[in-house]
Amino acid sequence: MKHPSSAATATLLLLLALLGVAAVATTDAGGGQDGQKRAAGVYIVIVQPPADGADTIAYHTGILAAALGSEERAKEALLYSYRTVASGFAAKLTPPELAALQKHPAVLQVRSDQMYHVVDNLN
Repeated sequence: MKHPSSAATATLLLLLALLGVAAVATTDAGGGQDGQKRAAGVYIVIVQPPADGADTIAYHTGILAAALGSEERAKEALLYSYRTVASGFAAKLTPPELAALQKHPAVLQVRSDQMYHVVDNLN
């Protein structure tokens, strides 16, 4: 049975090490805006109710736009508008955006959105 030469083994190990470094560098290279998107979280924001007859989505977008600096960014961040039981919305925000939104006078409460998993014992 033939054994691979030590030079071939060393070359293979070096190639695997370089691939590992390249994979880590590619993962970390996403700084900037992509890095901020990774750090973003989903938040449930409770706000003062809009005036009677006002467009709820436009009202929520306006609050977000005031905090985030643009209507376009507000529309990207807005995930859902709550209208029936509570006045509020769900939005995907980075930590700096969250801090700016919490300063808005119409914002009453902000909570991090949590996912709950149902456990059944019927299996």
